[in-house]
Amino acid sequence: MITLTWVYVLAGAAFAAFALFNLADVSNNRRYGNAAFWGLMAVSMWAGDWLGDFGNGLLVLALVAIAGFGGLGKAKDDAIPDATKQERAARYGNGLFGIALIIPATALAGTLLFKEFPALFDVKQVTLISLAMGVLLALAVGYIWLRAAPSLPLSQGRRLMDSVGWAAILPQMLASLGAVFALAGVGDVVGGVVQQAIPDGSLAGAVIAFGLGMALFTMVMGNAFAAFPVMIAAIGMPLLIKQYEGDPAIICAIGMLAGFCGTLMTPMAANFNLVPAALLELKDENAVVKAQVATAIPLLAVNIALIYFLAFR
Repeated sequence: MITLTWVYVLAGAAFAAFALFNLADVSNNRRYGNAAFWGLMAVSMWAGDWLGDFGNGLLVLALVAIAGFGGLGKAKDDAIPDATKQERAARYGNGLFGIALIIPATALAGTLLFKEFPALFDVKQVTLISLAMGVLLALAVGYIWLRAAPSLPLSQGRRLMDSVGWAAILPQMLASLGAVFALAGVGDVVGGVVQQAIPDGSLAGAVIAFGLGMALFTMVMGNAFAAFPVMIAAIGMPLLIKQYEGDPAIICAIGMLAGFCGTLMTPMAANFNLVPAALLELKDENAVVKAQVATAIPLLAVNIALIYFLAFR
């Protein structure tokens, strides 16, 4: 049976390749830091279950130490020359996007089809399994069609990951932090404080506190999925759902949208905001966030209003 373990093995192999490419790159004076960082990520993928909670905690601290003390750096630009890019773009045209579209198409098809084969696939993880298969299929099609050198995808992947650096794994870290907060009862503590500030019997106050709380906690934690369990435990469940008998589906769905508004306004949401800035080599790493604030604030107000008018009809 194909399980999530195979996806971790595949991801670990990619991180290990990035580590080896860095180790062999004598042009980068921080190649040992890069190699250690991506090598530890490979270890976490391959041996996370075996390391246990304490071992994984030490591994995370090592990653933080490498990044925090300036151990990461970019090598000299080894990107494909512009002339080569232009020549390939003229030759293949928009068909190049077809390779990228293979990944979501395979993920969608696999999610719908693989559930019918429980003996072959872990039905609880078919989406991630399908996504990994899509990556492999796109890689194979790219090799056959473009006739690239065998090492090119990994070397260019290493270049991109080195450009992004530690921000590439920030979402994973923050999602884990959200789970820790939920288990530690942070939601109950926050709920006790917030409920004292909400006027008794004020549905509007509770809705506003929930929507703003989702956005603010997302800004702090960088991930709406991490903020969600805290705010549901603090306000969503005790007030909006139990006390005011709101529709749980609407409250949860639009509450997540309110959290995504916070995503637009924080550099902590690295995969959405810092990563594009790094890949585009923008001088201001917060340029993406600044461009999104004007959209995020009115959108947040709309989401709060939707919760109020739709969830309590």
